[in-house]
Amino acid sequence: MDRLAGQIGASDGRLYRSTEPHERRVVDTGDGHRLYVEECGNPEGRPVIVLHGGPGGGCSPYMRRFFDPGHYRVVLFDQRGCGRSRPAASVEGNTTSDLVRDIERIRTVLGIETALLFGGSWGATLALAYAQAHPDHVAGLILRGVFLGRRTELDWFYGGGAGRFFPDLWDRFCEPIPEPERDDMIAAYHRRLFSDDLGQQGRFAMPWLMWENALAGLQNSATGHAPPEYARAFARLENHYFANGCFLDEGQLLRDRHLIEHLPAVIVQGRYDMVCPPLSAYELAQGWEKCDLRLVPASGHALSEPRISAELVRIMDAIRDDDRRDAGQEG
Repeated sequence: MDRLAGQIGASDGRLYRSTEPHERRVVDTGDGHRLYVEECGNPEGRPVIVLHGGPGGGCSPYMRRFFDPGHYRVVLFDQRGCGRSRPAASVEGNTTSDLVRDIERIRTVLGIETALLFGGSWGATLALAYAQAHPDHVAGLILRGVFLGRRTELDWFYGGGAGRFFPDLWDRFCEPIPEPERDDMIAAYHRRLFSDDLGQQGRFAMPWLMWENALAGLQNSATGHAPPEYARAFARLENHYFANGCFLDEGQLLRDRHLIEHLPAVIVQGRYDMVCPPLSAYELAQGWEKCDLRLVPASGHALSEPRISAELVRIMDAIRDDDRRDAGQEG
């Protein structure tokens, strides 16, 4: 979940200026995928790995702007099958475990010992999965719009729960699917997104994408059209993961939380997030002593919601200031 950050209700008030990467590379996974990876900011700075949403959303220049470029070494990459990674829209060898291995490969290739993980929506899911698999290489987690990959969360968004608040948009999402198939919208779209007809894939990719986009922002949502190839990659990858339960055991990320409870975490959650309702963030934070849950008023799901953006920058600046104090530097 969570696509094209920066298009929905963006506010530039607290964001850092846009910077260009000082390094771009392609990391070969060894099993047919090639990952686009970029680094921004201070090459000697505090490492932070940014995990984009989707699955299938890809990283964007907007995601670079939450970090003081003089302090942070910011690593962004396009996950398998999306963005500038190749092959595009491929679901072969594309599971959560594969993505966790990709993060570990990138960390090793870049010579990073430990890193902060910064991820929202599906990026929060992936941050938790990686941290639980490799806690010794994680310095802390900054999560936004928490999605835990559970059946209840998928049922909320694709089973009509969110549609009770947006009945007109839900009808538009359901319209392309024959009524007898509407009891399982993920499966119905899966049959069409993975048909042998590329034209059919494209026709069903756009309504899949637009349903999520329309609910992402509390006030201003991106409801226009996206480039067809982007829509196809996003819809296929996201549907592939959701049709397979995100390749996680049911409740796995909560079950294994004890593996990371020694790590500091901050969760920024929109109070009115209709894509990933606050219950998941609340359940994740309960009993986690080092986890700070911040419920942001008058805010939805998108990374670019003004109050969400401001809170994330505030958190990253506070971590920077703590680092400077620890190093005996001036603020």
